[in-house]
Amino acid sequence: MKFTKPLKLSEVAAMIDATFEGDPDFLVSGLNEIHMVEPGDITFVDHPKYYDKALNSKATTVIINKKVERPEGKALLFHEKPFDAFISLINRFRPFEPAIQNISPTATIGEGTVIQPGSFIGNHVQIGKNCLIHSNVSIYDHCIIGNNVVIHANSVLGADAYYFQRRPEGYKKFVSCGNVIIKDNVEIGALCTIDRGVTGDTIIDQGTKMDNHCQVGHDTYIGKNCLIGSHAAIAGVTHIEDDVILWGRVAVNKDLVIGKGAVVLATSGVDKTLEAGRTYFGVPAEDVRKKWRELAALRQLPELIRTQKKKEE
Repeated sequence: MKFTKPLKLSEVAAMIDATFEGDPDFLVSGLNEIHMVEPGDITFVDHPKYYDKALNSKATTVIINKKVERPEGKALLFHEKPFDAFISLINRFRPFEPAIQNISPTATIGEGTVIQPGSFIGNHVQIGKNCLIHSNVSIYDHCIIGNNVVIHANSVLGADAYYFQRRPEGYKKFVSCGNVIIKDNVEIGALCTIDRGVTGDTIIDQGTKMDNHCQVGHDTYIGKNCLIGSHAAIAGVTHIEDDVILWGRVAVNKDLVIGKGAVVLATSGVDKTLEAGRTYFGVPAEDVRKKWRELAALRQLPELIRTQKKKEE
């Protein structure tokens, strides 16, 4: 998430009651969690396992709970609870805005777009031209919808990311301040859910078509002209390249890539990055020809066991 105008390091330190190391006038232009950071961003780290990753990331300001050597070109903010400090910044710059009516007066809706009765269009939503939003669709604040998009009944765009930090007293929620962006000519089936990014964007690119009952997790990118079958479940921070087909009930784990033109057959489970242009099947998903050979061999196993027993007798 970008700030409306850059902040000085000293200003941010005062907001979260932190000490700092670096030029007090060092500029911070936005905030992002570690998977999405870019130069100008502030991020946080509160576990030694991830210190190096955060300090060597693209983020130029890091909230950290230990005195460490400051990397060249970066600024550090020292706070006992970096996670809590980071969430306080989110709540400060992207606070929850209660709705006052079904279609927010701050929403922008393009010419020719039809919104059926019962739908909710949140604050600062942008919807392009010639879209069709069927009944009881919920589009949360700040979502961006392109032109010629169809969203079928009861789908939800922009719900919070499923992201929690475990604490001794329970789970602490990572408040979502990211977004959902739907590009032109996308069609989303009924009862689909597309979660907003934690601090970045969840993106469905041009021409992609989703069947009913699909789930897309936070900060995921789905490329152009993909087909997503019903009941597909795609975890967060996944990158699906152009022309990919996921058939019904495919489950995709987080933090992986599905290469351009790959096809994943129904009921498969994807637990690792898949190469482009190949067909996959199974749990875990593997090259379909290899999987079919394995299944053929497995069907022969009872006969092989009977044959071996007869030999032993």
